[in-house]
Amino acid sequence: MRAIGHRTWAIPEGYLPPRERPESRALESHEAACVLNAGDEDAHLELRVFFADREPAGPYRLTVGARRTLHLRLDDLRDPEPIPRGTDYATVIRSDVPVVVQHTRLDARRAESALMTTLAWAAEEEGA
Repeated sequence: MRAIGHRTWAIPEGYLPPRERPESRALESHEAACVLNAGDEDAHLELRVFFADREPAGPYRLTVGARRTLHLRLDDLRDPEPIPRGTDYATVIRSDVPVVVQHTRLDARRAESALMTTLAWAAEEEGA
């Protein structure tokens, strides 16, 4: 199948609420980058996380297999460091082949839990 998407994606808005001891991990507030690799080659991703008051974290390196999807919970990132909770951040994802990235947030701090999802911003040309 022909690859679709772009090589550079940005999620300019991110926030992981402080941990509150949920009943299950499924109900814990989190953010996810959902990546679709519809092409015939594995996608090698590099994520960098930007903050308002410190240097970026990363790169975090991941692979999404050919014709596969990855639902990456951003609170699962550990190497080179976890994303701190209670801090605003932004994410830039670069891939060596075109992919599609969707951003999802579950905010479960209140009984009226909210789920939000949107496509990330895609660069039209490499390096943009």
